[in-house]
Amino acid sequence: MFLYQADIMDFQCPQFKRHTFRKHGHSSNYRGGMPRGRNLSQCGNFGPEVCASMTAVCAAVRGICPSLPLGVQILSAANSSAVAVALASGMDFIRAEGYVFSHVADEGLLNGCAGDLLRYRKQMQAEHVQIFTDIKKKHSSHALTSDVSIVETANAAEFFLSDGLIITGTATGVQADPMELRDVAGSVRLPVLIGSGVTYDNVEYYLDASAMIIGSHFKRGGVWANAVDPESVKKFMGKVHLLRN
Repeated sequence: MFLYQADIMDFQCPQFKRHTFRKHGHSSNYRGGMPRGRNLSQCGNFGPEVCASMTAVCAAVRGICPSLPLGVQILSAANSSAVAVALASGMDFIRAEGYVFSHVADEGLLNGCAGDLLRYRKQMQAEHVQIFTDIKKKHSSHALTSDVSIVETANAAEFFLSDGLIITGTATGVQADPMELRDVAGSVRLPVLIGSGVTYDNVEYYLDASAMIIGSHFKRGGVWANAVDPESVKKFMGKVHLLRN
């Protein structure tokens, strides 16, 4: 069962119309392609309706936030589709998984896609769309590359022209290792982002990151599928401003 475009708009757009993120000092935002409450199987063989709906949502958000840097991700390593959506809707970046090396994700084996993805981006004349790449990503087994450290993975992603690296914990909402942030940031010249587990209680450990991707902590009840809780955003950003000043 697929969530209709009107339902997606009704859920996604009001929080941007209220300027929840911009109001409290967020400098960027991105849309992740997980249909709310429906079709949670994350199968990579999705139909064209996914790209169509994601483009409609992203274009609507861009219309509400014309100057905010915005990005998009479509799960199950649908990275080329994300580039197409970003180009069509005016997004600035995508989040890509499976960029370098192979890993076994919950939906199956994912292989490195850097070459194909970069060629596709160039073919689409979308080289202004930046590609931020997960390394040793969450919801995955990395036994295949257990002899390759996260620093070596970061170096490979930099060599393959990633625009930024994303470090996560083992699952959505699980804290990333601050030591990995230190080690990776010290080994590359790319921006390094934290992609999971940042909360009000631990944000001080990640202030050296180039950016933080925060989803579950900003949702009502801390559940990723719920609506944004403005009070959680306000409280979190208040602490960030205090720490930085």
